[in-house]
Amino acid sequence: MKTSNSIARCDGIVRRDFLQLGMLSALGMSVADLLRWQTLAALPKKESKKATSCILIWLDGGPSHIDTFDPKPNAPKEVRGPFDTIPTAVPGVRISEHLPLTAKAMGDIALVRSLTHELGNHNTGRHYLMTGHRPTPVVAYPSLGSVLAKESGFGRALPPYVIVPQAIEYSQAGYLPGAYGPFAVGGDPSKPDFRVRDLDAPEGVNFTVETRRRDMLRRLDDFSREVEEGPATLARDAFYEQAYKLLGSPTAKAAFDLKKETRAVRNRYGRKSIGQGCLLARRLVEAGTRFVTVVDRGWDTHVDIARNLPDARFRGSGKVPALDRAYATLLTDLRERGLLDSTLVVLMGEFGRTPKINNRAGRDHWPRAGFVSFAGGGVKGGQVIGATDAHGEVPSDTPVRPEDVAHSMLKLLGVDPHKEYIAPGGRPLKILDKGQMIPGLA
Repeated sequence: MKTSNSIARCDGIVRRDFLQLGMLSALGMSVADLLRWQTLAALPKKESKKATSCILIWLDGGPSHIDTFDPKPNAPKEVRGPFDTIPTAVPGVRISEHLPLTAKAMGDIALVRSLTHELGNHNTGRHYLMTGHRPTPVVAYPSLGSVLAKESGFGRALPPYVIVPQAIEYSQAGYLPGAYGPFAVGGDPSKPDFRVRDLDAPEGVNFTVETRRRDMLRRLDDFSREVEEGPATLARDAFYEQAYKLLGSPTAKAAFDLKKETRAVRNRYGRKSIGQGCLLARRLVEAGTRFVTVVDRGWDTHVDIARNLPDARFRGSGKVPALDRAYATLLTDLRERGLLDSTLVVLMGEFGRTPKINNRAGRDHWPRAGFVSFAGGGVKGGQVIGATDAHGEVPSDTPVRPEDVAHSMLKLLGVDPHKEYIAPGGRPLKILDKGQMIPGLA
C-alpha cells in the first residue's frame, strides 16, 4: 500500500472527512460509525460457500447440565436435584421435566453431553466458547460471528452479524477490523416499546426524499474529489452507500419489526426476552443475516435452583420453561418455513454447574462437564453424542472441547477452520489452531 493512501486511511481525518462531518450529523452518525464503516467498505465483498446461517442461543452465566439436558435420576438426591425427568422423541433419551416441548423436538437435535474444559471463570469460559481459543493477553481473537461476517461480506442491507439484545464480552471482532463486530439491537425485544437502536433515521431525516438527499451527497462528493482522490475516497463512498442502505432500507426495517408477526406467533415463542429474541433471530436469518446471537442472561444459579429454574416469580415463569418454549418453537418454525436445513442452531453457555448442590440450594461453576445442543444446518438429529459419568462430573465418553465446538460450527457453515487471516502487525493466524469435527455430528 502506498504511504499516502495509508495516511489517508489510518492517520486521522483528512480534509474530505471534515466536509462530510456535517452530513454525518444529518444522518445521525458519529465519527466512530464512519471509521467502522470505512473499514467495512474498503474490504471486498465475498460470496459465502453455502447459503447457511447460524443462530447461537447463548445461556449466559452457565446452565446446569444436570437440571436440563443431562439429568442423573439414579444419583443421590444432592446430585440429581429436585426435578424429575421425561422421555423424549428419541428412545432412551430423557431430559428435565421442564423441557416438554424440547423433548418432542429431539428428533431434530444432536445433543452433546460431554463438553469439557478447565476455565471456570465467566469471562475466560465465555472467551473459550465464543472464539474457540483459550484466552491469552497476546491476541484478541474474533468471535465466531465475526469470522462468519468476514467470510460473508457486506453485500446486503442487513448486517451479517447481529446480537440480541446487547453485545457481551468476547462476542466482538477481536483482531479483525471493527466492522466485523456485531450489530447490537440495543433493546429487549420482549418490551412493548422495543425499537432497534440506530436503525431509524434521526428526527428531521426523511428517506422518502431519496433523490434529493443523494443529489446532495453526489454534489458534496464532486466537490470533495477536487480536494482529494484515491482509494480512501472510494472506501468512504462505499461506506455512505452501505450506511444509507441500512438506515433507509425497508427490508432492514421490516426484518427487525416484530409487530409484523401475529399475536399467535409471538405467543408461541413466549413473551420473555429469549422467546422474542429467538423470533427476531428467525426473522433476521430469513431476511439474509448470516449469524445471530441471542443472549439470555440469568443462568448463574448459585442459589435456590428448585425455585429459580422452573418458577422464578410464579409457576412456569423461570429460565427453563422460557427456554423450552423459545427453543422448541424456533426449531419448529424454521422447519415449517423450509429454513432448518440451511440454518444451524446452537444452544450453549460457558460451562456447566457443580454436580453436588451447594448449601444455598444452588450449583456453582463447573467447566469439567456441560452440554451443547446442535440442530439444523446439516446436523444429524435424533442423537446424543458423548456422556458424563454417573454424577455428571466428567465426560465418560467422547469428550468435546470448545475448539471442537468452534471447528464443527465453522465446518457446517462452510468456513475452513484452518484458513489464515492477517492480524495487526502482519502476523498470519489461523482461524482455529486446534479442534476437530465432533464425531457423528453431521
